[in-house]
Amino acid sequence: MRLHRGSSKAVRGKPPATESLPLSASPASVRVEVEVARAGRTRRARLDVPPGTLVRAIVRSAGESPEGCLVLVGETPVPLDTPVEGPLHLVVVPTFSGG
Repeated sequence: MRLHRGSSKAVRGKPPATESLPLSASPASVRVEVEVARAGRTRRARLDVPPGTLVRAIVRSAGESPEGCLVLVGETPVPLDTPVEGPLHLVVVPTFSGG
């Protein structure tokens, strides 16, 4: 039994168009607004973070200790291990102070 693989000399059409792909794409970022509410004063920060960044890392980037804070989205508490996938406004309330 003989197998035929075809001929490489067959008539060919136009070669396919080449694609232009970037060598590296910069990662998309997510805008997160952080509002730190402490003793009647509010401090605000705007951060651009990669998608999937944990709330814990965002709170730390805003200059607060995540383990000593309550984090809210609106009026709803958010766990520190929640990944951020889109634009967000976080309210950070420190729950203890040094003394």
